[in-house]
Amino acid sequence: MIKTLEWTSDGVRFIDQTRLPNEEVYVTCRDYREVGAAIRDMIVRGAPAIGVAAAMGVALGVQQSSAQDEPALKADFEKIAKTIAETRPTAVNLFWAIGRMRQTLASVAGKGVEEIKNALVQEARQMHVDDIAANQAMGHHGAPLMPASGGVLTHCNAGALATCGYGTALGVIRAAVASGKKIHVFADETRPFLQGVRLTAWELMKDGIQTTVIADNMAGAMMRQGKIKAVIVGADRIAANGDVANKIGTYSVAVLAREHTIPFYVAAPWSTIDLNTPTGEQIPIEQRSHKEVTHHGGKQMAPEGVLVENPAFDVTPARYVTAIITERGIAEPPYAEAFQELAAAVMV
Repeated sequence: MIKTLEWTSDGVRFIDQTRLPNEEVYVTCRDYREVGAAIRDMIVRGAPAIGVAAAMGVALGVQQSSAQDEPALKADFEKIAKTIAETRPTAVNLFWAIGRMRQTLASVAGKGVEEIKNALVQEARQMHVDDIAANQAMGHHGAPLMPASGGVLTHCNAGALATCGYGTALGVIRAAVASGKKIHVFADETRPFLQGVRLTAWELMKDGIQTTVIADNMAGAMMRQGKIKAVIVGADRIAANGDVANKIGTYSVAVLAREHTIPFYVAAPWSTIDLNTPTGEQIPIEQRSHKEVTHHGGKQMAPEGVLVENPAFDVTPARYVTAIITERGIAEPPYAEAFQELAAAVMV
């Protein structure tokens, strides 16, 4: 299994996703500021992985705190959490993870500085274990939805590299292949950061799963030719009504899937569902550097001074989503009611 991130005695270790697929390089972040930079600069990316990275960043920062008493340690915790929270605004898992760490802090209040530090480290490490288990459960629930054979389109990277291992959307594909289904993955290249061509293709080829990379603007043609039987993507935040924020371009794929009567599935952990956000209209959309669009491989591809838009995500309305696969089970429309049922569910 790909080790996207892990806790070590030296710090938090990440595979550097900005250097894949040509170089498989690991970096170790030795303090919470370096962890924050790794999240912001997309050395680590994908909502579930960002969440666990955030928790580990908080734990690392608190572990290194020189606070001598609990009030001072709690003040350091809030400073560290604020720094981590400012890295990427759309992925709700980041804020969920910080919230879970804050709950852990409260649960061990009064037990002393060292006990608090140890509890936060253990909680962050447990979140790593929980994420892999959740992904495998998603695979179990979602595999029956995949076609027995034929093409499945995915957009961006929702695999082991976007999680602590196994993956969300790619986890469903992995489970389907393991069950004997003959799936051929079509991976959108996913401009401008190219997560599909760089990361999804790299992962799936390591697993021996047949994969074809296509440019983003080829998806409709592939669907019209009958090469795509289903679409499955991940998510960075899902609103209470089922609207889905995911990598820019997902909305276009969903509209195309509806036009061609192809099912459009979303696979995401329960922590990605934000019941406090009513609709996709309230989801903040991260705006990234114009250079991701105007430059490629360090070379400028656009005329100097041209205006650029670079939203990292878009929102797909719930009406285009066939089902949402979580570790607790599968949600189908109407999503508000389905989420209420899953909120009380026990993970299988």
